[in-house]
Amino acid sequence: MQREKLGSRLGFILLSAGCAIGIGNVWKFPYMVGQYGGAIFILIYLVFLAILGIPVMTMEFAMGRAARKSPARLYQEIEPKGSKWHIHGYFAMAGNYILMMFYTSVAGWMLNYFFKTAGGQFVGASTEQVADTFNSMLGNPYEAIFFMVIVVAVGFFICSFSLQKGLERVTKYMMLALLVIMGVLAVNSIFMDGGSEGLKFYLMPNLDNVAKVGNGSLASGFGKVIVGAMNQAFFTLSLGIGAMSIFGSYIDKKRSLAGESVNVAVLDTLVAICSGLIIFPACASFNVEVTAGPPLIFITLPNIFNHMAGGRIWGSLFFVFMSFAALSTVLAVFEVVISCCMDIWGWSRKKACAVNFVAMILLSLPCAFGYNLLSMVQPFGEGSAILDLEDFIVSNILLPAGSLIYILFCTGKRAWGWKNFTAEANEGKGLKVQNWARGYMTYVLPVIVAAILIYGLVTKFIPA
Repeated sequence: MQREKLGSRLGFILLSAGCAIGIGNVWKFPYMVGQYGGAIFILIYLVFLAILGIPVMTMEFAMGRAARKSPARLYQEIEPKGSKWHIHGYFAMAGNYILMMFYTSVAGWMLNYFFKTAGGQFVGASTEQVADTFNSMLGNPYEAIFFMVIVVAVGFFICSFSLQKGLERVTKYMMLALLVIMGVLAVNSIFMDGGSEGLKFYLMPNLDNVAKVGNGSLASGFGKVIVGAMNQAFFTLSLGIGAMSIFGSYIDKKRSLAGESVNVAVLDTLVAICSGLIIFPACASFNVEVTAGPPLIFITLPNIFNHMAGGRIWGSLFFVFMSFAALSTVLAVFEVVISCCMDIWGWSRKKACAVNFVAMILLSLPCAFGYNLLSMVQPFGEGSAILDLEDFIVSNILLPAGSLIYILFCTGKRAWGWKNFTAEANEGKGLKVQNWARGYMTYVLPVIVAAILIYGLVTKFIPA
């Protein structure tokens, strides 16, 4: 079967960025900034994005383009004969399924809140009524399933068309609309009364904020900020489960993949930074705690919009923005699982979409029921849910472990190797890199990623 190709470079950038851009950018990033000291966290985050995220993304792109296969089959095309690297391909495929097992439900929450906000459900509601709405949504299994199924149905319907006519075309318009809406919301928040204090916290480095993170200790605070920034930079780009390699398999040989990785990372970071420009001034204007977690979006922000001039419009735009961010990731990951099924079993695109539509709904049910019918299942103790377990498996195990395997495969002598990787990454001509750069990517980068993996496991199971 001939490999499909993307129609343009813009389509490749927006599609890859769409996979990286998601709920983590527009919720987790501001939450992490608020929790870890503001502007200094952002500076450290950008450093780790450059030294960690971009190299690993380039490796994923290069492997995908060299193999022209899905994550489940790319190793067989380029691994040394007799090696077992291809076993990871099946774990990468499983990682995409597990990610969507909870991501489809969360995307459904965003879509649900758009309809609630646009329909005027929060107009005149008290703070308690807004909170009750969120809790009622989680506790209603029919409501949770309904919007989850809509997300799954829309995602596979779009992906059922050819790559260019379906996924690429829709993602282009959706991502461009997301950027426009984001810009409008950011301008509105910046000019709110009292919003300047939020901007000051967000954009002006302050060591006192770092000391607060360490409970008064600047050294301890910096340690926590560094680890938090490293973790966020790594996970924001969806690395380690082949989600980026699949788009590398669709790009032609004319492009330097290192440069394209920079473009995707810049766009991903732009969305994250702008989301902070939306949230921090608004929170400062209404004296809202920025480390509130999920309630920051589903409870706190509806209250903010409720007290704004034209709040119903601004709230609707915000949740459209959130829905687009979530759906962009859903579409991109659906493309990965569809491609895996087409490569493994030789299915047509439409058959792969039909089978996975049913499978994804069934796989997503535990998360949808996790706050109601299955609320008694609390894998990490009281207050946790099935979503937390699924998120932990992907974020703390499969993503860092998968990235570590990709690094070793692209730099190891008994794997694909440095020479093949650099040749593929730079239009088949080879990268002219200094010895220190090769040494960094071969020896230092694996240590950093391994440290993230170990840290994620230790902090989850060993009390502070």
